[in-house]
Amino acid sequence: MRTAYISHPVCHKHDTGEGHPENARRLTAIEDRLIAAGLFDVLRYIDAPKVTEHQLLRVHKQSYLEALNSMVPESGYAHLDADTVISPDSLNAARRSAGAVVAAVDLVMSGEMSSAFCCVRPPGHHAESDRALGFCLYNNIAVGAAHALAEHGLNRVAIVDFDVHQGNGTEEIFKQDRRVLFCSTFQHPFYPFTPLLANTANRVSVPLEATAKSEEFRAAVTDHWLPALEKFQPEIVFISAGFDAHRDDDMSHVSLTDADFRWVTEQIVQVAGNSASDRIVSALEGGYELNSLARCVEMHIRALMRL
Repeated sequence: MRTAYISHPVCHKHDTGEGHPENARRLTAIEDRLIAAGLFDVLRYIDAPKVTEHQLLRVHKQSYLEALNSMVPESGYAHLDADTVISPDSLNAARRSAGAVVAAVDLVMSGEMSSAFCCVRPPGHHAESDRALGFCLYNNIAVGAAHALAEHGLNRVAIVDFDVHQGNGTEEIFKQDRRVLFCSTFQHPFYPFTPLLANTANRVSVPLEATAKSEEFRAAVTDHWLPALEKFQPEIVFISAGFDAHRDDDMSHVSLTDADFRWVTEQIVQVAGNSASDRIVSALEGGYELNSLARCVEMHIRALMRL
């Protein structure tokens, strides 16, 4: 399967300060692993374009974008909350991160690529329509999904999120949009401590206990996600690809393995093959233990490419 790898050098320049878990070493670890595995020889590398304000305004409020622009420091750091830090190049990186997902949509909708992995930072799934949260500035996946709906005339868009933290931003943005099915698993109770909402026709959220391992995660996907996705018949599938539920990652307590991330990707690939002409757009979210992150991204990309 033809898979694009979309990133940009400025994503390394989003400086979050010494000791912050969401740092540029994450991208370096991934890239080093993919080079060593020989995958860069078969992936198509694409520089992420900048997202436009029009594209951002489909999911974010004008007042929020203006406030965020005003908070970028000329030097040093600004704290948007206890966890979310910005520095002079942060919004440039965020514009490329969101722009990567938009570009990925255009590539897979044109048939030029079957799938795309956006190796970008800052991540996005905690960003709500009017606030930054949890390392996230723009909701990259939401921007891409809204672009698919607005520019490509789609009526059924699925977003699956296996990050260990609840994708509260994506849920908030699309909670009233029946064209978008949002499926997620996450440790609960856990950050961001947003209230659990009852599942609906367009939301399938499966909380996992802190003791959850492979069996519980795979059951959540098999028993809840897959029937909903089969019924929904998405025309494109987006993945909020967070790898922080890995047993080696101390940002959570859920204990998944490398094999679980390959397995869940394979399930998503099958869904996309059945109804979406193989169209998948994946974007990096969490994953902070560098070795497991790099290995799991490799497994994820191999599964996207059916290698």
